[in-house]
Amino acid sequence: MTPERHDPAVPTATYRLQLQPEFPFGAAAAVVPYLASLGVSHVHLSPVLEAVPGSTHGYDVVDHARVREELGGEDGLRALSRTAREHGLGLVLDIVPNHMAMAPRHNHALWEVLREGPTSPCARWFDIDWEAQGGQLLLPVLGAPLGTEIDRLEVDGNLLRYYDHAFPLREGTEKLPLPQLLDAQWYRPVWWRLARTELNYRRFFSISELIGLRVEDPEVFEATHATILRLLHEGVVDGLRVDHPDGLADPDAYLRRLHEATGGRWTVVEKILADGERLPASWPVAGTTGYDALRHVDGLFTDPAGFGELLGQYRRFAAPQTDRGGDWEATVRRAAYKVITHELATEVERLTRVTSRLCALAPEPALRDRAPWALRTALQELLVRLEVYRPYASGDPALVVTEAAAAEARSAFVVPEEAGAVDVVRDLVLGRYGDGPDHVEFRARFAQTASALRAKSVEDTAFYRHVPLLSATEVGGNPGGPAVSVADFHAYCARVQRDWPLSGTVVSTHDTKRSADVRAALAVLTECPEQWADALAEVTRTGDGVPDAQLAWAAWQTVFGLGPASADRVRGALLKHVREAGLYTSWTEQEPAYEEAVAAFVAAGPCGAPGEHVTALRSRLEPSVRANVLGTALVHLTMPGVPDVYQGTEAEYRALVDPDNRRPVRFPPEDPGTKGEVTRAALRLRARRPEVFGDAATYAPLTAEGPAAAHCAAFARSGEVVTAVTRLSLRLAQAGGWRETVLPLPPGRWADVLSAGREFTGHARVEELFERLPVALLERVDGAEPE
Repeated sequence: MTPERHDPAVPTATYRLQLQPEFPFGAAAAVVPYLASLGVSHVHLSPVLEAVPGSTHGYDVVDHARVREELGGEDGLRALSRTAREHGLGLVLDIVPNHMAMAPRHNHALWEVLREGPTSPCARWFDIDWEAQGGQLLLPVLGAPLGTEIDRLEVDGNLLRYYDHAFPLREGTEKLPLPQLLDAQWYRPVWWRLARTELNYRRFFSISELIGLRVEDPEVFEATHATILRLLHEGVVDGLRVDHPDGLADPDAYLRRLHEATGGRWTVVEKILADGERLPASWPVAGTTGYDALRHVDGLFTDPAGFGELLGQYRRFAAPQTDRGGDWEATVRRAAYKVITHELATEVERLTRVTSRLCALAPEPALRDRAPWALRTALQELLVRLEVYRPYASGDPALVVTEAAAAEARSAFVVPEEAGAVDVVRDLVLGRYGDGPDHVEFRARFAQTASALRAKSVEDTAFYRHVPLLSATEVGGNPGGPAVSVADFHAYCARVQRDWPLSGTVVSTHDTKRSADVRAALAVLTECPEQWADALAEVTRTGDGVPDAQLAWAAWQTVFGLGPASADRVRGALLKHVREAGLYTSWTEQEPAYEEAVAAFVAAGPCGAPGEHVTALRSRLEPSVRANVLGTALVHLTMPGVPDVYQGTEAEYRALVDPDNRRPVRFPPEDPGTKGEVTRAALRLRARRPEVFGDAATYAPLTAEGPAAAHCAAFARSGEVVTAVTRLSLRLAQAGGWRETVLPLPPGRWADVLSAGREFTGHARVEELFERLPVALLERVDGAEPE
């Protein structure tokens, strides 16, 4: 094969760093030599624009014109870029087009809107419904109703102060009595609990501290992207990761505009694809950030039969109600109803107003005489039945808002004629009544509401209720059927290589609920559901102190996946778990007695003496855990796409949901171990031979032969590199090992990249191939052209 010249602007592998005031650009520059030695081509930086002071993540941007001073400012970023270039690395930036921080003291554009109202030049920046709430922007900042808090509001010159909040006063209102002064502003401070139903600005999901941006407006796009584009064109950075495009009014148009503005730089989008969903083919991007890859890699190491047994044991142990954790689809549906009527009530009300106005003014008789309650019901019934995040202008909305969903939605109406509201709403979504401004706004808001609903009901609710296997409850995952066959995995990889060869792939990120190594350990439980049941019987014989059985099941799995860890880490993750689940406590309606019981249970059970039984089980299963950890890493680093290595995960890395997964890491790792060895070898091979893995590469499944063939997953890249991993190793051992199983290799001599001096040809005995490690990485070393 003739090597192709690699475009240095296109990554071969990226390494994600989480910047924060305690880890600024200077600290990142200090680890560049290490990252270069690891074998990545680009450093992937979390958001770098000015954010709320002290922010540990940077997604709460307050000023798009400035690089964040707490990280070292633009000079610091440029210095990091120079250091990276000196070591042969580029930079990829994470950008946040969907929202800004609702922090007026720091967000100058928002400050101007609060002072000048809808006539402010910055008013077009934000997605505010000025027709609602009497033309005042609601600010949910008060700790109690206004009558209780009004004495804590004070006028200070041209400012209104409330504790550490400060807001500008509308010109000429400074001397008014306080009640009249509040009525005279373009905003209204209100009790924070009103955010659920009364807000009149679009948020990031249901987070009131983040206000939606209108980047569909060309002027807003220019203003919010000018600095990033300048850094791209000046060669400071090379590529982009786009955060949450599904929140935008028109992701298709935004990505086209971004592609044109960047000159076609490598860009991936944080698009969560449901099982079986495809990325819109017309999007001018390299692909997704890789959660679809995560689902397939994890699924490869999950036993389908064992998962079914585990599910049955979970139902017997926890006895969850069908739609409160017992059945996946029923749990998602109930969670969606809860979210759409509670957390997203204000978004649904705004969408209902848009729909009502459109119907009332429509020239078509079919849209007339539709009561707002009927339209609201139709909207809710259709939205909760969507199985993907949202429809797109470039796709066929009929495949998203299906006739089958509409038929189910009609059953919510007692009077058949009133059920016609469902057809009205669906026809509006499908664009059957035109493309006027009101129609376009309706479709955009429907899609935006759909994406927020999917994220909140699935990722942030159902994932914490349906918990038979915690490793399956990951972004983009399918907890109802988490296992992926070898054939399905190969089919997925072939599609990626054909359609999106430079797409991102991940197995751990700053957003994963558990790191890849924790999930890899948990997947072993699908190979030994009986042993898991026995362990739980041992640690729960008395049942004392268990707040609820679903939580207990999740808690024991958490300590199994994590291994020995501080009680604080486990307690923090499980308190977040029960609040997200919302069954007995929640973020906004906390039940102190229940949460205290959870904390006491964690300390006395999973993190106490009984927890030793679970850690002992993990120790006995350590060879299988190791096989999954190494297999996950090697498959991720050699499959089609551009792998992103999350900070610290080149070595074994056990982390739970944020903020646990955003803890500082040590560079280089103290003990990289075997995983570090495998990671470094794979990354260096990618760097040395980019043409083998790039957009012109090939992917070919390899099929083992013999009694244990199903336990070997293997593939060849461009006829030059072979990856082989052990899957379901515990079942393999129980069945008698590899015995005479062989792996037919492509023609040529193949050197073992992970064990110097070993070579293979022809039909390699798998037992010999995996003699030292449960994984193998081979490179063709003869000069013959591959077939």
